[in-house]
Amino acid sequence: MKTEDLLAGLNSHDPRAIGRAISAVENNDDCSAKLLASLNRDAIDNCLVLGITGPPGAGKSTLTSSIIKQLREQQKRVGIIAIDPSSPISGGAILGDRIRMMDHALDPDVVLRSMATRGRLGGLCASAGAAVRIMAAAGCGTILIETVGVGQSEMDIIRLADITMMVLAPGFGDDIQAMKAGLLEVADFLVVNKSDIAGAEALSMDMEHIFAAREEEDGIKRVLQTIASQHRGIIELLQQIDAFADHINISGIKRSRRRKALDAETLDWVSEMLQPDLLTLMQTLPGTNDPRLRAQELIKIMQNTH
Repeated sequence: MKTEDLLAGLNSHDPRAIGRAISAVENNDDCSAKLLASLNRDAIDNCLVLGITGPPGAGKSTLTSSIIKQLREQQKRVGIIAIDPSSPISGGAILGDRIRMMDHALDPDVVLRSMATRGRLGGLCASAGAAVRIMAAAGCGTILIETVGVGQSEMDIIRLADITMMVLAPGFGDDIQAMKAGLLEVADFLVVNKSDIAGAEALSMDMEHIFAAREEEDGIKRVLQTIASQHRGIIELLQQIDAFADHINISGIKRSRRRKALDAETLDWVSEMLQPDLLTLMQTLPGTNDPRLRAQELIKIMQNTH
């Protein structure tokens, strides 16, 4: 499909055009550069990117599905990027979050894409940011990114999302303590899901102490309880997210976060594009077993060839 046809398809919210546009970027097709440069900039600037992360078993997919349902009741067009672990053989996604969100599969105003991590410990592949922009250009005002659920190694989500929500559930015990030094301390919202289970109140109080230590005084409730399987607590959660979205817009925080995301994503793409050449050059290096020295040699070779 030609670039002009893809752009026309995005403007008309054609799901096939959206899927082909994302695939074109993932595969680094010839049309991808022109396509990305031609996307609707206002739509991208105005969309809200909500990251949903947390440990396995906390109910992220159920919560994501419940959030989608509520957003659709508000007549909002929604994009979902479900990040799955990579197949070690094909590099493709192996969990298939589409299956877990079949309730929304026939809704033309819900755009769902599963993407593989491609082995990245940070939890997101390099083309996830491009997928967000394509969905935004195709009219998705809210885009949800649900990560694989590997806990502290998912710091990439902080970089890409405008607002990050960490989902927890009672019963994780020492695992929660282990996460406090990382993602738990930088998430914008902490959601205690499955809050009908014993220990939910204690966990919520624990999380409240974390936010009190951060001394963020914007008047927005940051620790919330939900029972996603029963659609309970979702309306209040989205109300607080909307209030925070207004806050980061007015304060310039969203603009600052997007600038940092742009820089980080640029470095990701540099690494992705250079990797094939670097792998070839590595075969010519002298026989040292120290990775740092090998990296320095690679840089010298590249500098001498440009």
